[in-house]
Amino acid sequence: MDSKDFEIFVPGRICLFGEHSDWAGGYRRVNSSIEPGYCIISGTSQGLHARIGSNPGRFVFRSVDPSGARQVLDEPMDGERLLSLAKEGGYWSYAAGVAYQALTHYHVGGIEIDNYGSDLPVKKGLSSSAATCVLVARAFNKAYDLKLTLRGEMDLAYRGEITTPSRCGRMDQGCAYGNKPILMRFDGDAIDIDELVVGADLDMVIVDLRARKNTIKILASLNRAYPFAQTEETLAAQGYLGKENAAIVESARLAMAEGDSRRIGELMREAQRSFDRCLAPLCPDELASPILHRLLDEPAIQALIWGGKGVGSQGDGSAQFVARGESEQRELIAVLESMGFGALPLTIPKSRKVHKAVITAAGYGTRLFPMTSIVRKEFLPVVDPRGRMLPLILANVEEAFDAGIEEVAIIIQEGDKQVFEDFFHQNIPQEHYRALSGPARQESERIRDYGRRIALIAQSEQRGLGHAVSLARKWVGQEPVLLILGDHLFVPRGEERCARQLVERFYETEANLIGVQATPESEVGRFGAVGGEWVSADSGERRDLLTITRFKEKPDLEYAREYLTIDGLEPGTYFTVFGLYILGPGILEELERRSGLAEKSGEVQLTDALEDMRSKESFLGLVIEGEKIDIGIPRGYLSGLRHYSEASSSG
Repeated sequence: MDSKDFEIFVPGRICLFGEHSDWAGGYRRVNSSIEPGYCIISGTSQGLHARIGSNPGRFVFRSVDPSGARQVLDEPMDGERLLSLAKEGGYWSYAAGVAYQALTHYHVGGIEIDNYGSDLPVKKGLSSSAATCVLVARAFNKAYDLKLTLRGEMDLAYRGEITTPSRCGRMDQGCAYGNKPILMRFDGDAIDIDELVVGADLDMVIVDLRARKNTIKILASLNRAYPFAQTEETLAAQGYLGKENAAIVESARLAMAEGDSRRIGELMREAQRSFDRCLAPLCPDELASPILHRLLDEPAIQALIWGGKGVGSQGDGSAQFVARGESEQRELIAVLESMGFGALPLTIPKSRKVHKAVITAAGYGTRLFPMTSIVRKEFLPVVDPRGRMLPLILANVEEAFDAGIEEVAIIIQEGDKQVFEDFFHQNIPQEHYRALSGPARQESERIRDYGRRIALIAQSEQRGLGHAVSLARKWVGQEPVLLILGDHLFVPRGEERCARQLVERFYETEANLIGVQATPESEVGRFGAVGGEWVSADSGERRDLLTITRFKEKPDLEYAREYLTIDGLEPGTYFTVFGLYILGPGILEELERRSGLAEKSGEVQLTDALEDMRSKESFLGLVIEGEKIDIGIPRGYLSGLRHYSEASSSG
């Protein structure tokens, strides 16, 4: 264990849509006619703050109990003792349960967790117990470098919690994902998780209704509808938690991506009405929720909200409201507190992460003929700085994933699907696999893991780069996307790969961002080129960001000299497109529109669409610290092999 102390914050979890769908979807294990469950959850602004340190051989957990008193658990890292504490239930059981699971599965040693601060309400539907479990799982993960993903931490926390008498659902540990909203799908024992895009800040308020509810009674009553519905009431319950809930959740996902807080509020009202109609009759004593409904209809609140609904198991425990804006959020809190309720702000921020990348790989590679008559251009070999020989497509996939991308779509020719699938699924004969060395087998598993995050999209006809990119529009959705031209190699000058430079700068600019490179006039006619002005004119600052004022595909020299000259560049030098772009959804929608309008034989060019969209959206150019190598020509391929293999490795 690293003896250096570190800090951890784990938020609570609020279910925006789809409460109860986790255990309902779990019943598909025994009744396949039940629909999968869907929910959208998000972390809260409140949570657990902890400092983590070493304590060889012991499990020490310092915390503050609900009464505000400091408590300390100090036990040996002994499996039997930790399991006994977990099964006893009570305040320490959650921490002990996760420690037991970490010891059993990962053979960890001791640890000290000082949960020195918490502003997370207990027993209010915000998963305070799950937050404790995730806190302990994350502490062991970081302290012992277990290399668990967020999903891995979530699974360890869940195993720890069900070691206790608690019978929580699977959505609770979603707080592992922090304040990023996620969509969860529950199908028997299987769970799928997708991080959601948020098009604009969503200002909400969580309300403590300060009334009692019997969660155990609510869950027991609702469980009567599963696994087999026997009455009209139980059929209605399954209907709501199945197809009706799935439709509401999907509508909410789209509304979040579009930043439509009004629509989200309306969907919350719709979800509450459906809950009252289909689930409340199974437990009317607890789910009549008079306080919740009085607030939802309170005139003093209506002008401040778009809508709201109950939280967690519902009943008069907690409620959530979608405020009409930031100022209305503050005013709503003041109104609720004047009425005697506790109120907490929750703002789900606009997404700033680039989750997806598109790599174009559908060209014929005619300039590399006759080699490309038997080998796809994207599978030509390159040697990387670590001495690995890998196909070009893998180099570009690694370029994307190294930049923090989570999913990749590759645009391919229709007849090449099997080739790509065989490679990324590593469909190699068993005798071949057995002959591989240990490191080679690890490499095979790594490629197979990439394959699980790669989608293949076929371009049935060659209609230009713009048409190829447009095919990914539905897959990308309403979020920014990293575009990588698949017939390029990208060689960084330093430790940071080229795509990562672009992605990191996008988080500062939040505008369409195009990688550019200085190019001599003898070469400018081979590429798309840009004209522009430096964002900062201060001579003392590094000039690496342009406001793009013109796009031109393969300009002739006369055009370049007249329109593309940029102050500060050496005479006879221009900026050409680097082969890396981060584009907003508006560009892909425009490309899709052009593809639909063009005649079947007409080409759709990306550069033309970018030029036409300049009047509607902002475009910036980032000077990449690196070099693009066009592999699509023989001498470029030869040059690329040498430059790429000699480049600094980013590790």
